[in-house]
Amino acid sequence: MSESLSLRAGLSRAETYAELWPQIRAVVADEPDLVAKMANVAAALKESFAFLWVGFYRVVGDELVLGPFQGPLACSRIARGRGVCGAAWSEARTIVVPDVDKFPGHIACSSASRSEIVVPFFAPTGEVVFVLDVDSERLDDFGEADREGLERLRGLFA
Repeated sequence: MSESLSLRAGLSRAETYAELWPQIRAVVADEPDLVAKMANVAAALKESFAFLWVGFYRVVGDELVLGPFQGPLACSRIARGRGVCGAAWSEARTIVVPDVDKFPGHIACSSASRSEIVVPFFAPTGEVVFVLDVDSERLDDFGEADREGLERLRGLFA
């Protein structure tokens, strides 16, 4: 197992995801435990992009419950449909928010968060089983490269 990531300097966001993908895949490929996979994915993303917060929320009953994450303290539970995470779960789609202050019902777990992307992950039945939440201290920090790069991670959890 790798103890560190190897990424070239000066890459675009898309190029960084492309270099990061095989390294994350190698780290989690033989790991059967979901929590261990989530923990290493969160750490790899935080280390590679220096995002404010990277973590997972698991669907438990009618709530999202905090899972492995990297960053400042976070909200422990989020109701379905509330905030960006709850909306991504409820709508079963990736949501990119350029300015969290303009998102109706945004839950401010950290006042430093300025933009956010949330990606739902699905069971074979099509139900959302957890979401990946990434927050940035910069406005409009997430684009199509992030959506594609983060959605590609779904294949690691299939």
